[in-house]
Amino acid sequence: MPINRLKSAKRIVVKVGSNVLTAKNGLNLQVVDALSTQISGLIDRGLEVLFVSSGAMAAGLRKLGLNRRPEEIPKRQAIAAVGQSGLMNAYEAAFGLHGKRVAQILLTGEDLNNRKRYLNARNTLNTLLDWKVVPIINENDTVMVEEIKLGDNDNLAVMITLLMDADFMINLTDIDGLYTKDPRTQPDAELIPRVDSFKKKIEQFAGDIPGALGRGGMLSKIKAARKVTAAGVPMIIAQGTKPDILLRLFSGEAHGTYFAPQEKKMKRRKCWIAYSLTPKGSLILDAGAEQALLHNGKSLLPSGIVDVEGEFNEGAPASLRNLDRKEIGIGLVNYSAADIRVIKGLQTNQIKDLLGGKPYDEVIHRDNMVITGTN
Repeated sequence: MPINRLKSAKRIVVKVGSNVLTAKNGLNLQVVDALSTQISGLIDRGLEVLFVSSGAMAAGLRKLGLNRRPEEIPKRQAIAAVGQSGLMNAYEAAFGLHGKRVAQILLTGEDLNNRKRYLNARNTLNTLLDWKVVPIINENDTVMVEEIKLGDNDNLAVMITLLMDADFMINLTDIDGLYTKDPRTQPDAELIPRVDSFKKKIEQFAGDIPGALGRGGMLSKIKAARKVTAAGVPMIIAQGTKPDILLRLFSGEAHGTYFAPQEKKMKRRKCWIAYSLTPKGSLILDAGAEQALLHNGKSLLPSGIVDVEGEFNEGAPASLRNLDRKEIGIGLVNYSAADIRVIKGLQTNQIKDLLGGKPYDEVIHRDNMVITGTN
């Protein structure tokens, strides 16, 4: 199945982590050259490749002679700025040897939270692919603050995969895939070649395999796999330094860990709601509303809401939580937090009298909602 899915893929996202790209004294130029050669080869075969590359922070640390990330945000942002220029120069030179042009795309969560900017980003990336230019995508660490942080490049790669309707995501890291233990320290660790469902032990395995240079270890890659496969897209975690790893995968060789997708692919707009938006607050639901959303495909009415957390305006994303505060979904609200506090627990025929109007029966319509959890 992974072989067939790869062979039929027309557009892929390749993400490479900091540990793959950095050597003792800076960028690992051999790896940069190898990945550029392989991606160029895939493009020459007719594939469209979006390349999500970490390495700016790590490259900047090495370039400035520092051995760890500073705590102060301005210093971290300055280090990323130093490293990003070197990273792009290396890619431009490496891809240029194969007649390929590159483009730097730096994004923040704000770019993907705003629907208009989200669609603008997609249009730009589609244009670059049409022009046979390789988009090299990274989080904009130089302006990143907590409110607009994407999290890590594993999460960014998921967002790009869903934004661009990619057929496959390949996550290259410094080990062969997901193991039962950390293979770098535990000789009896066993590779898990395929994951069909995300049982608790999968995250337990991943939690024991940290990353060294990047923000995300194996656990962040498992979370990325959970998201992308839920949207119907398969993913592979493989070792990025293995010779010709991308070409070998596309030739049908089995490497790394394959994460099988759910059969039904999520619609574009719902992917954006589920995985690109940052909730501005939460709606706490009673047991009846929880069941109606989880099992009956219903919209959220005010009668099922028992509490509102946070302040937000009409149209904002809000997390849907049950009485135990466990998230079960996310959606775009038709009313502000202040108005929802007025109408929570009431019937829809009471909305007009209390608010002076009733533009909607639903607090969140089913079309603007994604269920992310089950009971």
